[in-house]
Amino acid sequence: MVFFKPEGMLIDTLENKMSLRSIKDLEHAMAQEKILEARAVVCDSSHNLIVDLECCKGIIPRSQTVLGIESGRMRDIAIISRVNKPVCFTVTGIEQKGSKVCAYLSRSLVQERYRRECLDHLRPGDTIPATVTHMEPFGCFVDVGCGITSLIPIDAISVSRISHPRDRFRIGQELLTVVKSIGDDGRITLTHKELLGSWEENAELFTPGETVAGIVRSVEKYGVFVELTPNLAGLAEVKEGILPGQHASVYIKNMLPEKMKVKLIIVDAFDASYYPQKLKYHITGGRIRRWRYSPESCERIVETVFE
Repeated sequence: MVFFKPEGMLIDTLENKMSLRSIKDLEHAMAQEKILEARAVVCDSSHNLIVDLECCKGIIPRSQTVLGIESGRMRDIAIISRVNKPVCFTVTGIEQKGSKVCAYLSRSLVQERYRRECLDHLRPGDTIPATVTHMEPFGCFVDVGCGITSLIPIDAISVSRISHPRDRFRIGQELLTVVKSIGDDGRITLTHKELLGSWEENAELFTPGETVAGIVRSVEKYGVFVELTPNLAGLAEVKEGILPGQHASVYIKNMLPEKMKVKLIIVDAFDASYYPQKLKYHITGGRIRRWRYSPESCERIVETVFE
């Protein structure tokens, strides 16, 4: 299965730049049905996108801006929001009027090709690459290729709970994701936590008696949850003045696989603006049929079944 790149990944490549140098190069790209990228600079009053091609003006007619716009499944905000951003397209025609040349482009044809060649063949459990486009409190939207977006719900981002996707991701970040479900309308929902390792795989990184770095994720009456990795958090006793989002140094008192618990003591907690830690993927490709987070020795079973 061939995955097409998310928008913005082609625009600075040499091959893309060479295809936009001249009308002749653009005609060659059209004949080869090449996928190109350039920056959309204007959305006109008819919601056509004007694209800045190096050699001439490019127009993506409204009907060709995004797959689903004509059926009403996609709204015009999907067009407007592309202004000042890279857009992918194929060249469908080149017209010369006097000394001016205009190229007609289609973004929806690229998206339709991607859907036909890749997305229509996906099944739950398939791992696919994606790029973060924007975030809302309820989840993270990602580009899975050619400007087609999917959602990772916030509870599917990691086992360790976060208050907002920005606690884990940043705009433009490249991720690996897993297809969680595919709706009757073709919409794909993704998950992410299954790639970040089981309880045991994460617990192997730590030893009782160590003092390690953590992030305070929540403060409850019965204790403070501190994240050690995106898929492993421990519980410490309540300590005065601790707030969610603070960074902490914590002493690992004990680790109990049969209960999936890590007991901690907070040494110090403080405000800091560190970048989210680099994600470590334990699964990097293929298809996941069943993923178990909980250890075999634990009575409580935490797993995801994709079949």
